[in-house]
Amino acid sequence: MSDWRLGLSCAVAVLVVACPCALGLATPMAVIVGTGRGAELGILIKDAKVLEIAGQLDTVVLDKTGTITEGTPRIVDVHPAEGVTAHELLATSAAVEHLSSHPLASAVIHKAQELGLELPPATELSIEPGGGIKAICQGRQVLVGNERLLDQFQIELPGDTRLFVRDSRDEGRQVLLVAIGEKFAGTLIAEDSVTPNASQAVEELKQLGLRVVMLSGDKRTTAERIAATVGIQEVIAEVLPEDKAGHVVRMREDGYTVAMVGDGINDAPALATAHLGIALGTGADVAIEAADVVLVHHDLRAVAKAIRLSRQTLRTIRQNLFWAFAYNVLLLPLATGMFMPWMGFRIPPALAAVAMAASSVSVVTNSLLLRLRRIA
Repeated sequence: MSDWRLGLSCAVAVLVVACPCALGLATPMAVIVGTGRGAELGILIKDAKVLEIAGQLDTVVLDKTGTITEGTPRIVDVHPAEGVTAHELLATSAAVEHLSSHPLASAVIHKAQELGLELPPATELSIEPGGGIKAICQGRQVLVGNERLLDQFQIELPGDTRLFVRDSRDEGRQVLLVAIGEKFAGTLIAEDSVTPNASQAVEELKQLGLRVVMLSGDKRTTAERIAATVGIQEVIAEVLPEDKAGHVVRMREDGYTVAMVGDGINDAPALATAHLGIALGTGADVAIEAADVVLVHHDLRAVAKAIRLSRQTLRTIRQNLFWAFAYNVLLLPLATGMFMPWMGFRIPPALAAVAMAASSVSVVTNSLLLRLRRIA
């Protein structure tokens, strides 16, 4: 072959081999397959960058109510104070709670409806952050909440009641204290069961090498009891709704890459503040809007699935990039004819085209293998 024909053949081979198709496909193909696989598993990923962030996580913060627990507590005991009947305590509390959207409010209302109680009218709802609620019912001020709320309004709580409240919380129950007028009226005891798969979900997160933290507005004794049930050692309790995001910020400042998992309106700022916000699809609309990932089903095990999927997607991207670069590094010198004087071999344009197509096919095939890999 004449020199100019050889030179032209080498030039065409170099142009074909150097085509960056494989490099261009390496990342988007893996991301497309990864997000599609997530959708099949009930994990809705809003942005491709989420896959990269999720693969780098080292800390997962779990909200308690509605996330670790079912979020649908039920009233299991009614303890009226002296001079107050159980029906009066429950009906008045339910009338006030009817103005609220808190999960415990639904539990009180449901219990009153179960007993067929008629609810008096209530007005002037006032939410006391971290304490409870205040309203007017039949011309009297009614408070429903915790000790902080009663102390704020200087309502004296009997000593034996304080002991009973402490014991109830030690058993993992939630306690609502009620004051009617200027006097303590009684307590309502609620239970919120842990979701069936919460313990397994926490164990799976630990197996991934992640630090698991529970964040709760409940009293420490109640929060620690629930945490111990599902295997969480680190608990941040008695957190005001507006302080949840602050705890996430402090973790970020300490150098942790943080995922926040929640479902309520109060969780939305923390979901938006975390490196990765994960909301349960059964939660509040504002939480779903603030999150980066939405779990269609109320199953905490999907959090570990999302992280495993992200890690596998990142691994696939790195593999794709390696093979794409290796293809260019190995074939470009051969396409230029650099080794012809010693080996008498070069890559002609036709073979270069086959190799270029093969590199793109290998990247696409490796990405599609994500659909076959075990995530659960």
